[in-house]
Amino acid sequence: MPAQTFDDRRLVGVHAERVSAVSSTDYPGVYPGEDHSWDLEIFKKNLTVKVQRLSQHSIDFDLVGVDASIANAFRRIMLAEVPTVAIEHVYVWDNTSVVVDEVLAHRIGLVPLNVDPSLVLSRDGADDQPTDRNTIVFKLDVTCERKPNPPKGSTSPDELYLNHEVLSSHLTWEPAGEQTDVFAGRPPAPINPNIVLTKLRPGQAVNMELHAVKGVGKDHAKFNPVATASYRLLPHIKIKKPIPPQHAEKFQKCFSPGVINVDPRTKAVSVDPHNVRKDTVSREVLRHPEFADSVELSRVRDFFLFNVESEGPYEPERLLPEAIKVMREKLATIKHAAEGLLEQAGGDGDVSMADA
Repeated sequence: MPAQTFDDRRLVGVHAERVSAVSSTDYPGVYPGEDHSWDLEIFKKNLTVKVQRLSQHSIDFDLVGVDASIANAFRRIMLAEVPTVAIEHVYVWDNTSVVVDEVLAHRIGLVPLNVDPSLVLSRDGADDQPTDRNTIVFKLDVTCERKPNPPKGSTSPDELYLNHEVLSSHLTWEPAGEQTDVFAGRPPAPINPNIVLTKLRPGQAVNMELHAVKGVGKDHAKFNPVATASYRLLPHIKIKKPIPPQHAEKFQKCFSPGVINVDPRTKAVSVDPHNVRKDTVSREVLRHPEFADSVELSRVRDFFLFNVESEGPYEPERLLPEAIKVMREKLATIKHAAEGLLEQAGGDGDVSMADA
């Protein structure tokens, strides 16, 4: 039996050919005939956020005790509404490479920058003039030349040419105004210096001026702060009756490695409460008649296993707090609008909508 048990109402059943109990109630967590009035203390007691793994560019964490609509809102905000800084305007002075101006400009725009968005202001619109507060300028000036004394008979571009590849490391920051002081601790630059933008041969050159601005992913994918942001529901495996010793290893192989433990002496089968999260719920076990009545598969509807990969200036552990900050701003806007409607209605609580 699993070490951790859940209320059956929290489980989404997984069967051989279908799933069950997938629909939430009209109001998540509210059931007829029961008092589920909002209580902050109860919400805080049920809410859990726990980091399972953290690396330089990715994080795995659990979000427990919220409805799928909230978890998905955080995922979408991380993808599309947490701001970053990316190259938006490209001024081409010279480009004799084989890559045309528009394609090269697009490739440069997708290069992730290490600029902290909190240090840059957003532009009010296309007509807003660039300043040292809302625009970061880079220069790209690369010319390919032959090396003076290449090895005889060599065909390697590294041995024959200088600057035969235009790399993201060739982007040079041009400070303006107070930017030298603002970015003193971390000068603006590409996060990965080894991204190949185009290739050159002797006589070819690239000379551009690049303007980076603050934006969000819903405007363009280059502003996405994450490579991926996904979640899945925690698998739940309930062994309903003992598995015969002669079938123990076969039962174990029906699940992902580490999910099922088999005692080497007694051949007793149990679910590993820590590694159960590794299961993919493939339903392989339900294909075998001998196990059909021995196990029950499900997922926990309010237990979300998040995986987020950061490819921008944010450390992975900052992404969820930044998404929460964006959501709070949205809620504040809605609250302000609702209060305005009540004031227009005279405070009697009855709001009449205008004709379309």
